[in-house]
Amino acid sequence: MIVKTNLKQLYEIDDHLWLLETIDLLKQKKLNELDLENLIEELEALSRTDKARVKSLLEQIIRHLLLLQYWQEEYDRNSYHWECEIINFRNQLKRYLTANLRNHLAEEKLNLYQDALKYVQRKTKFQVDFPEKCSYTLDQLLDQDYFN
Repeated sequence: MIVKTNLKQLYEIDDHLWLLETIDLLKQKKLNELDLENLIEELEALSRTDKARVKSLLEQIIRHLLLLQYWQEEYDRNSYHWECEIINFRNQLKRYLTANLRNHLAEEKLNLYQDALKYVQRKTKFQVDFPEKCSYTLDQLLDQDYFN
């Protein structure tokens, strides 16, 4: 067992071992031995990573839905690919999504739409008239059977 002072040192040397020791202390309810400063830092980083992951996946879904729905010039050549990409991103998102992260996506949906819109406008060389506001509900974006 590593005591608190050594736990802080361990964090700088081997963060994986630090994590295993921290988990062990939590399981044993030895809260006074925790390296709280680094534990808080790691939990905050984990939260940021999870949020970034689901936001990225949702933005990809929006991008591909926009291309599928509005880029008629490329529809015959690319629609199957876009649909497969939407399925792929939805499957990945389903694996990570929690109630808290879903709420975060609901709050960020309009920003993500604007980011996706910038991407598809550039990809289509601004030749397609995309809606300026998001017409997709979060349920539609997450629905495996919704394509347009």
